[in-house]
Amino acid sequence: MLHSYLTPLIGYFSYLASGVAMLIVFAMLYIKITPYDELKLVREGNVAAALSFGGAQIGFSFALASSALHLNQLEFFVIWGALAGVVQIVVYAFLVKCIKGMPSQIMENNVAVGLLAGSISLAVGVINAGCLS
Repeated sequence: MLHSYLTPLIGYFSYLASGVAMLIVFAMLYIKITPYDELKLVREGNVAAALSFGGAQIGFSFALASSALHLNQLEFFVIWGALAGVVQIVVYAFLVKCIKGMPSQIMENNVAVGLLAGSISLAVGVINAGCLS
């Protein structure tokens, strides 16, 4: 009987730990790929960096949540989570190409650019989440 209670808990904590680990890895990769340190900029009060970085994190989290909800194997959850991270990084690269001077504008705290970048990352994350069913 105890086994019937522990099995779901083990599954829950496995998915939770894996999801948090993927979120941390994604954040670290995202910071490495961008030409600035989002966390440093946020600590300095840069709202544009917070909006851009936050949108990417939330967008990625939506895809993770959808994967956890729809996939019954932890391995597939991790694989699809990794794919979702790649998609978010590709979105950033696309935005850099489409928005002239985006990195410097975010470093200069251009809130409009940060909000646009974060919103697009969030929107793609929601679409990505919907595709992972």
